[in-house]
Amino acid sequence: MRLVIRFIKPYWGLFILTLILVFADVIGALVIPTFAAELLNEAATSASFDVMTATALKMGVAALCSGICAIGGGYCCSQLCSRIGKDMRMALYRKTLDLSIFDFRNFGTASITTRTINDVVNIQMALTNVINMLLPVPVIFVMAFTLAFRLDSYMASWLLLAIVFVLIVAFFIMCSASPLFRRLQKLLDRIGAVLLENLTGVRVIRAFNKERHERARMDATFTEYAGTSIKANRLFANLDGLSYFAINAFVVLVYVLAGGRISAGRFQIGDITAIVEYSMMALFYLMMAQMVIITLPRALECAERIRLVLDHSPQIADPVEGEAVDMTDREPLDDGEVLAFDDVTFRFADAQENTLTHVSFSCNKGQTTAIIGGTGSGKSTIAMLALRFHDANYGSIRLNGVDLRDMSQHDLRERIAYVQQQAWLFSGSIGDNLRYGDAKATETELWHALDIAQATEFVSQSPDGLDARVAQGGTNFSGGQRQRLSIARALVGESQLVIFDDSFSALDFKTDAALRRALHEEMGDRAVLIIAQRVSTIQHADRIVVLSDGAVAGIGRHDELMTSCDVYREIVESQTRQEPTMGQEV
Repeated sequence: MRLVIRFIKPYWGLFILTLILVFADVIGALVIPTFAAELLNEAATSASFDVMTATALKMGVAALCSGICAIGGGYCCSQLCSRIGKDMRMALYRKTLDLSIFDFRNFGTASITTRTINDVVNIQMALTNVINMLLPVPVIFVMAFTLAFRLDSYMASWLLLAIVFVLIVAFFIMCSASPLFRRLQKLLDRIGAVLLENLTGVRVIRAFNKERHERARMDATFTEYAGTSIKANRLFANLDGLSYFAINAFVVLVYVLAGGRISAGRFQIGDITAIVEYSMMALFYLMMAQMVIITLPRALECAERIRLVLDHSPQIADPVEGEAVDMTDREPLDDGEVLAFDDVTFRFADAQENTLTHVSFSCNKGQTTAIIGGTGSGKSTIAMLALRFHDANYGSIRLNGVDLRDMSQHDLRERIAYVQQQAWLFSGSIGDNLRYGDAKATETELWHALDIAQATEFVSQSPDGLDARVAQGGTNFSGGQRQRLSIARALVGESQLVIFDDSFSALDFKTDAALRRALHEEMGDRAVLIIAQRVSTIQHADRIVVLSDGAVAGIGRHDELMTSCDVYREIVESQTRQEPTMGQEV
């Protein structure tokens, strides 16, 4: 509830106006039976035509005002709920951008997607129902009971008993349903995760002929969700039946008791109509409130799930405002150092052993530093730490002499261009994707980046050129084309450090060699960090860092390491039997 209030605060004026209009609509609807009772009583006592006409006009004005307020209230309510939904989604999106990789893993991509889309919709629907159906209920109860009590206190007491009975039943059913709806939301997360896994891995499923296995897995998940949903719906079916019973039993009771009271002169024929109308309206709104009660447990669970994300303290956070180092005029150190790892040790939160142990090296401007090692040696972890996707457990990582934890993440990543292992392109055009590196880049700069990345040929062959369509994930391009476009994107702009995380793996040897030659010629004063498994990709680097089981096994140039580092020599020997040398590639 506090979460919803937090998002209502910017719209207090609209919220209060909505409540005024909704309450005015309800009051107008309750006044109409009063005038109807007067009209019937006047007809029964042979009142003059003018008196009856005046009463009828009052009914008409009340109905018109009630209708206008209903329309205005509906419009304001839709505006309010839509704006709150938009703000809530935007807050969730902004928060997800601040979450660390570990936070993402904890929440789950499918769960965050469900919270941003489905959970917000549930809250919007519940808020609409609360405003239109639940908040007016106390007003209706008080007014209906007051008007009924004015006509006949005995009848009003029976109306109060019927209302209390329905409220007690609704309370117990809501308490029973809350755990079920909490379970439903978790199952919905699981359905989203399984569906996402199946859709993204459909080729693997078909390749291993596992369609039947995956269908069985989906069927089990859907069956559990359906079973839990049926249990919840059974509870509310009982609530519906008991509520209808209470309404009909009270109406029968009114007619049974009214005969004797009319004979005794305590009641008029119009009063029966008024009391029945008051009771029907009160109990009808109570029935509508049940619809809100049905959505409330789910909406409250959705609100709690959203609150957990919004109130989560990211594992990676910027320094306290005012304490971050201003990186505006920061340049590489006098010795050319751009990035430095100083005795860095890192272990993932859920791991038993260190991924990196006492790693030290530096990247200098105008030079290429390479990282090589076997599978699981921690190569990609270095890129993750350099971008501060994780923080080191021990030691320090510096950019231009400043510890990464002492600068804002924005300043850090503004100075680093990154090409990840799995090339990812966004839906839009080639130009849109390249401008992720620099939103103000000219077409000339974009084509220059494509030239370096060896992507000009296939981009220029498209009739649309830079405006050629890119599907989500770049699925309309081959793996090598996606990788080259990702490299071109990183080269657009003026970053001080460019990190290539095994970014040449989908390229043939000839393209790999041509790309590295172009990088060597065009990088200028930029520092380049290449993480690779191919020796041919890194053997001409100015400095090669060899990793083995997360520790540095050797640092030097190719020729030096061939004589001083057994690990590097073994890697080279295992590959030179299969791969051509740099000269042969060119």
